[in-house]
Amino acid sequence: MAGQSEKYPEYHIDEATSGRAGSRRSRKSASQFTFGVLAITALCALGVGWLTWTDFQNSLPDDAFTKQQANLDAAKQTKIPEKSEVELTAIANDSDPLPEIEVLGLTTPIQRSPFTSEQPVVVQNEIDGFVFGNLAELNIEPAKLCSDEVFLRRVYIDTLGTLPTMVEAMRFLDDADPQKRAQLIDEVLERPEFADYLAMKWCDILRVKAEFPIKMWPNAAQAFHRWIRTSIDNNMPYDEFVREMLTSSGSNFRKPQANFFRSAQSQDPKVLAHAVALSFMCQRADAWPSEKLEEMSLFFSQIGFKPTVEWKEEIVFFDPRKGNESESDVLHATFPDGLSINIPADQDPREVFADWLLHENNPLLSRALANRVWFWLLGHGIVEPVDDFRPEHPPSNPSLLKHLAQQLINTNYDVKHLYRVILNSHTYQLACLPNSTDPRAAENFAFYPVRRLDAEVLIDAICQISGVPESYSSIIPEPFTFLPEGQRAVSLPDGSITSSFLEMFGRPSRDTGLESDRNNRLTAAQSLHLLNSNHLRNKLRKGPGIENIVRESWSSMDSDPSEAIFLAILSRRPTDDEVSVVGDLCVNSGGAQEVAWALINSDEFLFRH
Repeated sequence: MAGQSEKYPEYHIDEATSGRAGSRRSRKSASQFTFGVLAITALCALGVGWLTWTDFQNSLPDDAFTKQQANLDAAKQTKIPEKSEVELTAIANDSDPLPEIEVLGLTTPIQRSPFTSEQPVVVQNEIDGFVFGNLAELNIEPAKLCSDEVFLRRVYIDTLGTLPTMVEAMRFLDDADPQKRAQLIDEVLERPEFADYLAMKWCDILRVKAEFPIKMWPNAAQAFHRWIRTSIDNNMPYDEFVREMLTSSGSNFRKPQANFFRSAQSQDPKVLAHAVALSFMCQRADAWPSEKLEEMSLFFSQIGFKPTVEWKEEIVFFDPRKGNESESDVLHATFPDGLSINIPADQDPREVFADWLLHENNPLLSRALANRVWFWLLGHGIVEPVDDFRPEHPPSNPSLLKHLAQQLINTNYDVKHLYRVILNSHTYQLACLPNSTDPRAAENFAFYPVRRLDAEVLIDAICQISGVPESYSSIIPEPFTFLPEGQRAVSLPDGSITSSFLEMFGRPSRDTGLESDRNNRLTAAQSLHLLNSNHLRNKLRKGPGIENIVRESWSSMDSDPSEAIFLAILSRRPTDDEVSVVGDLCVNSGGAQEVAWALINSDEFLFRH
């Protein structure tokens, strides 16, 4: 028995089995699993081949493409003997009717791609007008629309930072309402997970972290996170959200928004000005002329900080004595746009700066946020890098950026409204498979870019599937922080609370506030961890998640176990080929766990697409 365990480490051996019969059953089950894994690997290889053919097809010149398409259309009308694998795959991507073709004497039905839709790409709203009009001028063909399966998973991940459950996926896919995508968008924007995920993004930008070098300390970090999340959940207008942080005074424990100026790595006015420019204007002040930064820093030169008797509590306040020889002196300051102003001694310069930044005729705030939201949803900013606005980085579509910024202003900075109009556009709903090889296609949003899941989203998805939560704690700095079991990584309140998994998969340090601080590139170490670590294997083997999915599918008789597994992990039903490979393996929890392990290691699971 020990020898079998070493040879087939993934197979669960019943300790009660003994004798020759038990040995035969073990060898048979192990062989079935080995065949299953090889078959799943083969399917993945076929998928890569299909994508390779798509790229090859897109690389053909127009006349060659027309000729090739004519050949494919002719193939739909007749049976084609002994076609090559490449030609077979090309025909498989075609639309109805689904023909049958003979290959080496075998008749095989052609299956439709689960990633694209046959619905036409149209102008759904003004966003599509700007994007598709620009693509037409550049002679770039947009991708097809994504399928309902892809759209469901994409919207959940991009707005909630989580996967749809098996039941949620089944309900949406079986819904025949033509307006179901718009209805789903309205639903997710009202869910509490929306506030959790967007709060995580803002905590990255605002450097919500207890430890060095931010040194906000646990009480303040948790209070600041709670205020950010509550503001998002209540859909606080974004201009009010920014004003609160720029002008608030009081205890960093009891007035959480006052922590904005404490989250900088220094209390030097230049450092504070740099934090303001990066967070709310998406400009990097270190690239400015020194005089410009010096002038802007004057607006934050009269911020006072004083401790209290409570451990690490600090009061943030307006101190007119700082920066002036006397309390009656007028402060002469210049805004980043070059406009100068005289500020009376009894007026807080932060309020003057906030009035300038939030004025309806000042586009800096609205354009910066519009570009951030676009980047969060479509993976590529209209201005790139997303937090480095300057003349050297012009927008790829100026009219689109201006339109989105004006949408914010017209709706009193309603962030959910901005999400809604972007999510409802066909630009957002394009498939990830490009129809053009033009190198400008990506920056002009001709397709949805493939990106690896955020570290927090990935571990939360694994915990959801397996039914085994992670444990999070931080023993430094004092007071020690221990979070309740079941805490989602997306909703961790403090950047100092982490895990080896989050560190390995590129969670940002929250030291800089830069979007580039997050690293979503897939590395060899990450792949090896998912393939070989006991961390993932133990979750799948010991957790109740997969067993419950199999049990529910059998008890309800609404779906077979393989369908339930695919819905829970990939948010889609398996193809006929996939059912033929994994169907027998999913009849018991042991085999289903191995299928789940293989699917979690697939690119389709690890990447948003």
